[in-house]
Amino acid sequence: MNAPAPLRLRPLEVGDLLDETFRMYRRNFVLFAGISVIVSIPSSALLGYGYSLFGNILQQSTTGVAPNFGVLASTLPALAVGVLVNIALIPLFYGAVIFAACEAAQGRPVSAGGIVSAVMRRYFPLLGYFLLIGLMAFAFCLIPLWVWIWVGWLLVVPVMFVEDVGLIQAMGRSWRLVEGRWWRTFLMVFLLFIVQYVARLALNAFIALAQYLLLIVAPSALVLGIAGATQVIIDSLVNPVLQIAIVLVYFDLRVRREGLDLFQLAQRVTSPLPSL
Repeated sequence: MNAPAPLRLRPLEVGDLLDETFRMYRRNFVLFAGISVIVSIPSSALLGYGYSLFGNILQQSTTGVAPNFGVLASTLPALAVGVLVNIALIPLFYGAVIFAACEAAQGRPVSAGGIVSAVMRRYFPLLGYFLLIGLMAFAFCLIPLWVWIWVGWLLVVPVMFVEDVGLIQAMGRSWRLVEGRWWRTFLMVFLLFIVQYVARLALNAFIALAQYLLLIVAPSALVLGIAGATQVIIDSLVNPVLQIAIVLVYFDLRVRREGLDLFQLAQRVTSPLPSL
């Protein structure tokens, strides 16, 4: 695969961040969307099966038939295994796209094998980081406190991939990069959440129309199963927007704090000219 053009490093305002995020996603759509969709297939299958199972029980209760809860009890072990599999895939689901975006931003070729290899080398630190963020969301009674810490650690994964450091070092590095620019970072990410939410709503509107038409010819339990599965696929198509933006925020903060754009320019100036 040919190496993509590296990101032109410069300070990014909100409009620049949005523009560069969608430009990078558009240029590498097959790569980013493919990674996200493939990794989300087990989650899609699990949610679709769960929706279908509960939809069948709901359909039985509305038609006056006694719900068969024995079927639900017998499938609980399979559902538990599915949940564990999806937890195990969290580093790939979130780390793969971020690694691909880091490599694309640096003008390096990206392959499926390289992505899997890079994520697996840092599998347990990535899993620990995402589980810690998730557990903190449940453990903290004050959501603002969780948001404050999460924004401070927003750049942990890009730091791990680009600077090749461990989890603890990446946490400290991310905190120092965001320090003094917390509110700016928070507002940029909040805006991206809104953009992501609107995009998800737009896609869901088309899916909802298709589900309504499908209800005419298919059982409601089957339609619920399809709805659950497609919801995960939609999320997997939208999620790379935020993941790419996090990578761009990382490079933006390095430009502002460390003059990384000047370093890139110096490298270009001192690089040898191609022979004629």
